[in-house]
Amino acid sequence: MDPDRYLRTFDLLDLLVRHRQGMRLTEIKDALNLPASSVHNMLQTMVTAEVATVTEDLRYMVGPRAVSLALATIQSLDIRSISRRYVQDLAREIGDDIYLALQVGSRVFYADRAMGNNQISLDIRLGEALYLHSTATGKLFAAHDPKLAAKALSGRLPKLTPSTITSAEELEREYQRIREAGYASSREESVDGVVGYAIPVRHADGSLAAALHASVIAKLATKNHERKLLAAARECATQIERQLGHGGNGQFASGLRPAAGVVLPAVTERAVRPARKRASN
Repeated sequence: MDPDRYLRTFDLLDLLVRHRQGMRLTEIKDALNLPASSVHNMLQTMVTAEVATVTEDLRYMVGPRAVSLALATIQSLDIRSISRRYVQDLAREIGDDIYLALQVGSRVFYADRAMGNNQISLDIRLGEALYLHSTATGKLFAAHDPKLAAKALSGRLPKLTPSTITSAEELEREYQRIREAGYASSREESVDGVVGYAIPVRHADGSLAAALHASVIAKLATKNHERKLLAAARECATQIERQLGHGGNGQFASGLRPAAGVVLPAVTERAVRPARKRASN
């Protein structure tokens, strides 16, 4: 899409948001100072995508898809606020940097982080879309979301390190392993020398609400540390889940039982302190 037209689409959507009663084509054209034909084409595309809707008297309004995305964004921000102190406690307990990952639409990204107390730390950028085939968090979300999985399996699988999965068949098997194990790992698949772990955080109905991600320097990722990390992260996830409406009996405790029929639906952030190594695991 032409960049200018892309930006004009957001201007148009913003206009509709501020006019709850809807607007006619001529009103939109005048407000945006654009040709009627251009506005009409944009509106037709938005209506087809359900980003906008049109009434019988030809008034254009915000559509259900835009409303759904807005609600998902607000909900994500609520989860970030609820999770913060638990994420900070987990980082202090295990010493590694901990990230909270969210999904909005087809994007999975880190929305928050808490610094561990290890002298070596990773710089993974917040808000950047995660690979669905190489990062622990990306794989976790894709393993539980059929649409994300289909996107990953049908697209390019760039080889980021010698350990990166580049075969769709192998990636599909990896998603199955993740669903069975209840967590995901990335063993130097995104960045050499970095191991990542991702643990699901669920809503009360069992659907995926978020993920906890830990990035660990490979030489520190011993079996003993992994066991400690996974146990602490699952407990942290359970505490967050209770705040999201779980009854506290562990029915959907993270890593114990996925929601029925769910195939699970993750980003990048900070470089090694002192070596400044950028990572996305």
